[in-house]
Amino acid sequence: MLAAMWFGYFLQLHGFFESCFGAIIPLLPEGLLGIITSPLLHGNIDHIIGNSIPMAALMFLLYQFYPLVANKVFIIGWLATGFLVWLLPPIDILTGEYMYTCTIGASGVVYVLAFFLFFSGVFRWNMKLLTISLLVVLYYGSLVWGMFPEELFYTLNEPSKISWQAHLSGAIVGSIIAFIFKDVGERKKKYIWEFPNYYSEKDDKLWQEYKENHPEDFSELPYKKRDDIWDHLDDLRRRK
Repeated sequence: MLAAMWFGYFLQLHGFFESCFGAIIPLLPEGLLGIITSPLLHGNIDHIIGNSIPMAALMFLLYQFYPLVANKVFIIGWLATGFLVWLLPPIDILTGEYMYTCTIGASGVVYVLAFFLFFSGVFRWNMKLLTISLLVVLYYGSLVWGMFPEELFYTLNEPSKISWQAHLSGAIVGSIIAFIFKDVGERKKKYIWEFPNYYSEKDDKLWQEYKENHPEDFSELPYKKRDDIWDHLDDLRRRK
């Protein structure tokens, strides 16, 4: 993915993708190509570096901890996010005016991965996967602010160049995919003895035999003997 992103940026620098060609242009047929190509295109070096780092980290976590669904999550997330961005009307939320916009960049896919990894751990309630969820929140929790237009927080002299529509679409798609695949792959193990009313005649028999053969383990020890035992344990700890 990183190689494809940087190769796409290399082609941009050499004039292969000019103007809005390859970008998502909402509600216009010529913008449909961007559903496939826009994550590989970036506006400048800062833009592609800013997407490359989280892309590398999140894709590593995806393929490391969700190998059975990783390809489906990545491909479906890529296409569904791009299509949703294409469907969203490009209207200025403050003025209501139509804007001709060209959306490029892999940030939509980054949001898919981040929200999938977070909600997958929550939906599955698996301690190991919940750890990944917390890790995503720790490092990428600030991504949530990118889902809202900057105009809501700042007074801008010109329209924002950040596509909150792509971020919001990626977050929605990633969350939905996490719910759809919540029963696929590794799940929390529940052993038979964890179920209510569990009883094993074999276990009970072994327990009774142990109690008969080791009655000293169930008798009250004299205080003197208890103190001797604790002194012995303290001595062993000091030696270690």
